Amino acid sequence: MAAGNVYFISGIDTGVGKTVVTGLLSRWLRAAGRDVITVKMVQTGNTGFSEDLDAHRALAGMGRLPEDDLGLTAPQIFAFPSSPELAARLEGRTVDLEKIAHAVATCAAAHEVVLVEGAGGLAVPLTADTLAVDFAAVQGWPLILVASGRLGSINHIILSLEAAKARGMSVAGVVYNWCADADPTIDADTFSVTRRALGRLGFPPVVVRVGRQAQPVSADDIDFSPLFAQGKGL
Repeated sequence: MAAGNVYFISGIDTGVGKTVVTGLLSRWLRAAGRDVITVKMVQTGNTGFSEDLDAHRALAGMGRLPEDDLGLTAPQIFAFPSSPELAARLEGRTVDLEKIAHAVATCAAAHEVVLVEGAGGLAVPLTADTLAVDFAAVQGWPLILVASGRLGSINHIILSLEAAKARGMSVAGVVYNWCADADPTIDADTFSVTRRALGRLGFPPVVVRVGRQAQPVSADDIDFSPLFAQGKGL
């Protein structure tokens, strides 16, 4: 597997817009002629098929893929809406990290780019001993961090980037998502602080802003190319 072509889409918190960003990235890559597939690493608060994957497919303007039917794109689904570790424990189960790794590797062998959406924030527990950032770092997946300019984001952004740095992760950049209740002054300052934090930590100072999306949602006016400038073959 070429880990450089598998990207981990995580966020500074839950509800920051990872699913929308993953779908928009998929749409943009497809429009650029790339063979891309998205994976929901662990889906909680769901039964049956992953609702986040359905959102990815709709945003990308496509239907379900053969890997969806095989369960490779949502290898772990739990009913309770919580951290994966708690949701699994409530069902008497444990998140199967080997199954996730195998599913992503299988998708990577068949597709040019794999976008792996995490659950919750970067440091959410997958098992009692493993955080999402730990698992992604071991896999060698570059991080695309989804953030916003709402009050409190500076703290979450810097802590997330420092967690990635401490584990030797590469960071492709930050997607700065539109937030309805963000104060314009705080939003602008947080954007600047994010760029400086990336540079201070030795990451590419790439921050791609996603504005308010009209209906139907599209990525036609967003240039995501800086996120993939470091990736081999992209």
